[in-house]
Amino acid sequence: QVQLVESEGGQVQAGGSLKLSCKVSGGFTSLGTVAWYRRAPKNERELVAAIINSDATKYADSVKGRFTISRDDYKNLVDLQMDSLKPEDTAVYYCFVNARVGKGWGEWKDFWGLGTSVTVSS
Repeated sequence: QVQLVESEGGQVQAGGSLKLSCKVSGGFTSLGTVAWYRRAPKNERELVAAIINSDATKYADSVKGRFTISRDDYKNLVDLQMDSLKPEDTAVYYCFVNARVGKGWGEWKDFWGLGTSVTVSS
């Protein structure tokens, strides 16, 4: 129904920057909350940043002031600009969207990307 494809991550030196992009496509009529999550090695998945109800933004304390989430409704993109990267940011990053799908009024459902790896070296 809905496909989320994240851009390639990569290896970055500490203090560097990297931009992740998530392309949303498929049969949806509306996008609600969009977000980026991440899972570090041996850690549980955690919320990194979100745009809730297409308005309010939320960031994990660990990335606040360094990461910026944005959305482009014309291109159906959800971006995560990561600056001042730290080794602790090393993780697989996942794009998330809550989208309205289906015929008629449809339903709101959650969708996930497959993940993209980001490695920050010291």
